[in-house]
Amino acid sequence: MNAHPPAIVILGNGSLGTARRIQQLYSGSQIHGLATRVDGADLTYTEFGSTLRQLYQQDTPIIALCAAGIVIRTLAPLLLEKGAEPPVLAVAEDGSAVVPLLGGLGGVNVMARDIAAGLDVAAAITTSGELRFGTCLLNPPSGYALGDLELGKRFVSDLLSGESVRIEGAAPWLAEAQLPEDQHAQLAIHVSCAEREPSSNELLIYPRSVLVAVSASGPELASRVRGALHTSGIAVQSLACLLANDTQMADPELHQAATELNVALRFVAAQTSASELAQQALPQLLAPICVGDDIAIVVAPQPLDVQGIGRARGRLAVIGLGPGAAELMVPAVKAELARANDILGYETYVRMAGPFRTDQVQHCTDNREEMQRARHAFELAAQGRSVVVVSSGDPGVFAMASAVLEALHESSNAEWHAVDLEILPGVSASLATAAQAGAPLGHDFCVMSLSDNLKPWDVIERRLELASQADLALAFYNPISRSRPWQLGRALEIVRQHRTPQTPVTLGRDIGRPGQTLRVITLGELTPDQVDMRTMVLIGSSTTCTFPRADGGRWVYTPRWYGEKPQG
Repeated sequence: MNAHPPAIVILGNGSLGTARRIQQLYSGSQIHGLATRVDGADLTYTEFGSTLRQLYQQDTPIIALCAAGIVIRTLAPLLLEKGAEPPVLAVAEDGSAVVPLLGGLGGVNVMARDIAAGLDVAAAITTSGELRFGTCLLNPPSGYALGDLELGKRFVSDLLSGESVRIEGAAPWLAEAQLPEDQHAQLAIHVSCAEREPSSNELLIYPRSVLVAVSASGPELASRVRGALHTSGIAVQSLACLLANDTQMADPELHQAATELNVALRFVAAQTSASELAQQALPQLLAPICVGDDIAIVVAPQPLDVQGIGRARGRLAVIGLGPGAAELMVPAVKAELARANDILGYETYVRMAGPFRTDQVQHCTDNREEMQRARHAFELAAQGRSVVVVSSGDPGVFAMASAVLEALHESSNAEWHAVDLEILPGVSASLATAAQAGAPLGHDFCVMSLSDNLKPWDVIERRLELASQADLALAFYNPISRSRPWQLGRALEIVRQHRTPQTPVTLGRDIGRPGQTLRVITLGELTPDQVDMRTMVLIGSSTTCTFPRADGGRWVYTPRWYGEKPQG
């Protein structure tokens, strides 16, 4: 089954009720609505085809509430290889029909039955194997892995042609299938973790019931694990997870090995040997098989619940939401929000990042509590949780990335330093405003905050003076507030010593949010009362130009050349 929560894509408000019913079936799923027709969707889009293709290429399951033909024509250019596709379903707007279209090996028929049950209708299953046997043999449930897909296709074809089959090994889910069983059949479904040569008359299914504990890493760790499994006669497809000392949480070679083996990586409190690690993680099982001094193998009688073994490495992502519009949020940020256990941030920004699942915990704090928020985030992540700290715009521009790194820099807590920390960018307010106006920051520019809460005003004045002398375009964050009513006026006095009154100024208020406004005026016309805390102020350089646009406004841009315009 696909690990991503599905995207529910709708074209009109008439589909929204059905979409909400489907959303209740899938934790983390979001409704994508066409911006010009849908009110109340979680995310909006402007172009159906490009949105659907992007979701497909990101391996996101798609539930499209529209005609099946539209979906097929849209995705047709991407249908290159069967077996490498996410589930795609078409659902009638009123929920009266559920049609699986793509992703037979990714669990699309399972999704179709689940959605149909939730809508109290029948799923339109057309896959021959599932109709005949009641299960997709080539898509085992979670906890099991298929041996060879191509041999498996031929095996199922033989079954459909009338051959009988015998089952060797324990697979409770197969007991519910309507298979033509015969203990003397030539075809066999073999369910075991034992390494076995593929055969055309056998379907090999491996229970993910094997744990490998390692007490030392290294550049060839994945190869050593494969070798240890082979020596012990155990199939690598049965490997469920790697286990290591929690002192190794940040070891890049250990994480690389888990990635190469495509398994989870779990940790327990530091022990001296691989055997002790395994026994601590799974004390109820038999003694592990030791292969060398630093690798131990445990084989469980059934698939392992990896989430119940030790703990994961905690993750902390500091994200930028962009200016506010959902379509300006980068896909990596959306994915991080979907996987998070905990979301921390200023309440306004946390609300912008939603909606959230019921199992996701929101920790909203005042906008001035940045260091406390950063420390709390590390405390949660050190417990093995997936944590997101939310900023508007870009987290590295006058936002939470610096506070998070400062908290880590000041800490000697080894568990904090072992957390998987990542900073994910967002579209900053200055760039969003500049894009609305054209390209006022098209040449060298300076970004400054006029707030003197965290730096002395004389430092701000000195930097303003030098940036103005250098003829840089200027972007002002935090230009004015009730507690700082005079600073913008003083800043403009400094800038006017080095700019003409005709210098273009762009004022962007709430760009990317409902009620956004954009004004293009001149430096001579600009007064502090035209600006508030939610306004981005962009002041051009000596080369910044404006000219009329067709809608009655003005384009603003700063040419890439400097001085006299180059010839040719």
